[in-house]
Amino acid sequence: MVASFGASAQVTPAGSYNWRDSSVIPAKRAPQHNEFMNNQYYYPAKPRNQWEIGAKVGTFNIFGDVPSNMFNLGFGAHVRKSLGYVFSLRLEYMHGTGKGQHWQQATNYGKNPAWSNRFGFPGQYSPNVVDAAGNRIPAVDAIFYNYKTNLNDISLQGIFSLSNIRFHKAKSSVNFYALAGLGITWYESNVNALNGSVAYDYSNITSNQVYSNRSDIKSAIRDLQDDSYETPAETYGDNAMKLFGNTARPTATIGLGVAFKVSPRINIAIENRYTITGDDLLDGQRWQEQAFGDAVLTRSFDTYNFLTAGLNFNLGKNSVEPLYWLNPLDFAYSELNSPKRMKMPKPVLDDVDGDGVTDQFDNEPNTPAGAPVDSHGVSKDTDGDGVPDFKDKQLITPTECQPVDADGVGKCPDPACCAEMMAKKSTTECAIGDLPSISFKGNSAAVSKDAEAVLATVADRMRNNPSCKIVVSGYGEPSKASQQLSWDRVNAVINYMVDKQGISIDRFVFRFGQSEGDPNTVDLRAASEGEEGPNTVPAPHPNLRKKK
Repeated sequence: MVASFGASAQVTPAGSYNWRDSSVIPAKRAPQHNEFMNNQYYYPAKPRNQWEIGAKVGTFNIFGDVPSNMFNLGFGAHVRKSLGYVFSLRLEYMHGTGKGQHWQQATNYGKNPAWSNRFGFPGQYSPNVVDAAGNRIPAVDAIFYNYKTNLNDISLQGIFSLSNIRFHKAKSSVNFYALAGLGITWYESNVNALNGSVAYDYSNITSNQVYSNRSDIKSAIRDLQDDSYETPAETYGDNAMKLFGNTARPTATIGLGVAFKVSPRINIAIENRYTITGDDLLDGQRWQEQAFGDAVLTRSFDTYNFLTAGLNFNLGKNSVEPLYWLNPLDFAYSELNSPKRMKMPKPVLDDVDGDGVTDQFDNEPNTPAGAPVDSHGVSKDTDGDGVPDFKDKQLITPTECQPVDADGVGKCPDPACCAEMMAKKSTTECAIGDLPSISFKGNSAAVSKDAEAVLATVADRMRNNPSCKIVVSGYGEPSKASQQLSWDRVNAVINYMVDKQGISIDRFVFRFGQSEGDPNTVDLRAASEGEEGPNTVPAPHPNLRKKK
C-alpha cells in the first residue's frame, strides 16, 4: 500500500474533467449544460460520476460484559455513489466472527441459563458434572465466561468527504472522510461450556493460588478448554426480531476513514467503524458480577467495532471520477487563470490625438489632427528638413537646397554654383563619420530588433551623405562553416539596408571572412577615397547557409 501511494503521489493532478464534454452530462441536466455553454447560466451542470465498489478485511471486536479477544476476523463489501462533491451514500455488508474470554471468575453464573443448564447453580448438584463413579457432584463455585458470535450487518451510510475542496492545489491523492448511518444486525452467539459431553471443572484454576495474575489464568483456561462453542448462548427468545433465524436488531453506525488514490480507478482505504446496538447479548452475557456475590443486569448495551483495510474500484462509462475525488473549484480557478468561457470586453485604448497610435506608445501625444505620423506617433518629415510634413509646403526639398525657411521651402543655388559644389563633393573625403557595429548571438545570422534600430540610424546618415559608400565587413576563422557564417551575416545586413531602408545596393562594399576582428560582429565604415569592391558576392559554401 505504501509503495502504491508513493508512486501515485508523484503524479501531478491536471484538472478535474473537460467541462465542455457533453457526453459526461446526463440527459436530465443537458438543458443546464446548453444554457451554461451559451453563457445563459452561471453554473456548469454536474457531470455523471462513477460508482465505487470495494472489499475490505480487518479486525472485529465486541464491547460487552465479556472482554473480546484482540484479533477477530471481519470482512465486508460495499457499493458507493457520490451525490455531490462532499456527500455520498454507501450500502455496506459486513461479517465478523468475534470471540471473548473472561479471566475473572463468575460466581453467579446461575443467572445465565446457558451456563446454569450445564453447571446447575452454585451450592447445588450439577446436572452434567460427575465423579469417576458416575455420581453427581456439587456444582463448582465459579466459572469463566466466554463466547463466540457470528455477526452480520447491512447498513446505509452517509459519507462526508473532508479534503477534496482545496484552495491551493488542484487535487489531493488522500481523502479523509467521516460516516454515519443506520442498518440492521443479526447474530448468533454460543458459549464453550462442555468438554465433550460434560461441563468443565474449573475448580483447579479457582482454588490454585499459583494462578494469581491475568496472564496465568488465561493460559490455564486455554489449556483446559477446547474450541467447540457447542452451547447456544442466552437469547431474548420470541421477544426479539428475527432475521434468517437469528436475533436481529436495528443499529446506528459512525466512523472515520482515509483513502489513498493509486490511480483514477483504484484507491486503498483504512477505516474504523463503530456500531451501536440496542442489544445486551452480543457476547451471550447480560449480567455483571458485583461484590458480595450479587449479580445485576448490565446497564449498557453491547457495541462492536470494525477496523479494516480495503481495496476500492471506480466503475462507469462516460463518467468522471467520483465527485469526492474532484475539486469543485477547478473550473473557477481555471477560468481565472486562462479564460475560455468568460465574455471578455473588447479592450479600449486611449488615443487622445487620434493619430492611430495609442497613448501608451505615442512619443508625440499632441500631434495635430490629420498629420501623418510614423509608428511611434511622431509627425513625419519626409525630406528631413526639420519641418514636419503637415507644415511643409515643399514636401521634398533637395539636400543642396537646404536649410529651409519656416514653411519648409529651400533656396537652391544657381546651377553653375551647384555644379561646382557637386564637383567639389566628388573630390572630397566622405564626412559620414564613424559608424556602429552590428552584433549577432551564437550561430545566428538574423538581424535582431536592436540591430534594426541601429541600422535605421545608419540609413538616415547615408541619406544625408549620398556620396558615401559603406564597407560592410564580417570576420571568421578559415573553416568552411565560419566563412559561410561570416558571409550570411554581411549579406543579412546589406539585404536589410536595401530591402527595408531603401538604400541602393551600389553604395555597399561586401567583405566577409576577414581575419582580424570579432566573428560575432559585422563592422560598418565609410569607404576610403578610391576604395572599391563588389556589392554582392556568391556564397562560398551554399550548402552551409543559415536559414532565417
